[in-house]
Amino acid sequence: MTKKEKLKNARSFDELLDIDFGKIGTKSRDEYEQQSQYFVISEVLKEARQQANMTQEQLAEKVGTKKSYISRLENGKCDIQLSTLYRIFEGGLGKRVNLIFS
Repeated sequence: MTKKEKLKNARSFDELLDIDFGKIGTKSRDEYEQQSQYFVISEVLKEARQQANMTQEQLAEKVGTKKSYISRLENGKCDIQLSTLYRIFEGGLGKRVNLIFS
C-alpha cells in the first residue's frame, strides 16, 4: 500500500501522524512533537500579548528581555526555559501558568 493510500485509509489523527512522521519514540516523530509544542507556546504567547494590548517591545521591557527574543518565541524559532515562560506569562502578562504531565 502506498503512503497516499495509507493516509486516505487512516482512521484517526494519531494514525496520520504515525504514517507521516513515524511512531512515537522515533526521531522524526520526536522532532515533530517538539515543533508542535513550540508552535502551541508561540500561539498562546502571541494571543495573550495581544489581549493585554502590548507590543513585543513593551512585553520585552516589562520582563527584562529583548524584543527580538519575544519575536523569536512568537514565531516558534527558539527554545524557552521554564523560568522564562513563567516570567513572561505571570510577570509580564498577568497570566497563571499551570503544567500538566501525562
